[in-house]
Amino acid sequence: MTSPASVCVIIAAKNASGTIARAIRSGLREGRVAEVVVIDDGSTDGTAEAARAADDGSGRLRVLSLEANRGPAFARNHAIAHSSAPLIAILDADDFFLAGRFDRLIGEDDWDFVADNIVFIDGRGSVAEPAVPEFESAPLLLDLHGFIEGNISRRGASRGEIGFLKPVMRRSFLDSHGLRYKEELRLGEDYDLYARALVNGARYKIVHGCGYGAVIRPDSLSGRHRTLDLKRLYEADRAILATPGLPKEGAAALRRHERHVRGRYELRHFLDIKAEAGIWRAGLYALANPSAMPAIAGGVAADKLAAFKARRKADIVEPATLRYLLPATPAQK
Repeated sequence: MTSPASVCVIIAAKNASGTIARAIRSGLREGRVAEVVVIDDGSTDGTAEAARAADDGSGRLRVLSLEANRGPAFARNHAIAHSSAPLIAILDADDFFLAGRFDRLIGEDDWDFVADNIVFIDGRGSVAEPAVPEFESAPLLLDLHGFIEGNISRRGASRGEIGFLKPVMRRSFLDSHGLRYKEELRLGEDYDLYARALVNGARYKIVHGCGYGAVIRPDSLSGRHRTLDLKRLYEADRAILATPGLPKEGAAALRRHERHVRGRYELRHFLDIKAEAGIWRAGLYALANPSAMPAIAGGVAADKLAAFKARRKADIVEPATLRYLLPATPAQK
C-alpha cells in the first residue's frame, strides 16, 4: 500500500497569476501531498509572486522561476529533477484537484500510472468547484492500442482524447526506463510520454471516479499551437514506431495517429502559405504535394462545415451541464 504524504504535485505555469493560487491550494489541502513544485515558465504577470502568496506554511510549496519560456515539457522535467516524492501528479495552472482525489486514487499498488475521470468546467462562467456525483470505479488497464486509438480526434465529436487524462506516475518507473518529457514538444507532450511508457510495459490503470477539474478556455495552449508543433508531434510518433518489437495492433494504431496528425499539419501548412503568399502559391504547394491533397481538401471542407454549424448554434443558449472525459455510471447507494 502507498504511504501517506507520497505525492509530488507539479504545476508548470506561464502567465497564470489569476488561477495559480487555486491550483496550489487544491494540492496543499490533500494529506497525501508531500510536495507542490511550481515552475514559473517565463511569466510576465507576477505568477511566481501569486504562487508564493498561496503558501499554507506547511513547508511543502516550492516555487522555481525560469528566466525565459521553455515550454511545459522542459518545466515539468525541471520540477521532476528538483523533487523527490515517489509519486508524481501533474496539475495544469488553470485547473484544480477535487477534494480527496488522492485518497480515492492511490490506495492500491497494482499500477505504474493511475488516472481518474476529468470534469470539464467552462472558463467563461463560474469556476467554483462543482458538485460531482460519485461514480462506480470500474477499473481497467489501458494498453498501447487502446491508448493511441483514444487519442485520434473525430470531427464533430466533443474532444475526449484519453491523452487528456492526468495520471499519477511512479517516479521509480520513469527512472528505471529513462523516461522524461520530450522538451522539443509543445503539443502532445503528455501523449508522447504516456505512449512511450506503455511501450516500456507500464501498467496504466484507469478508474472512472472523478478527481480532476479542467477549466476550458478558448485561448488555451492546445487551441493555439503552431504548425511546427504538429510536425514535431507526428515525428514523435515516427520515433516510437521505430521501437523494435511493438505489438501489431499498437503499431497499427500509432500509424493511424501519425497519419491523422500529419494530415492536420498539411492543412495548417497549406493555410499558412495561403495567408502569407496568397491562394495561388498555396495551390501550387498542394499540386506539388499530391499526398497532402486529401488532408487539405477534406480539412478545408470540414472547417467550412464546422463554421456554418457554429453560426447556426450561436443564438442557442444551452443549459450549463457538467461534461466528463470518460463515460461513467453513478455509484449505487
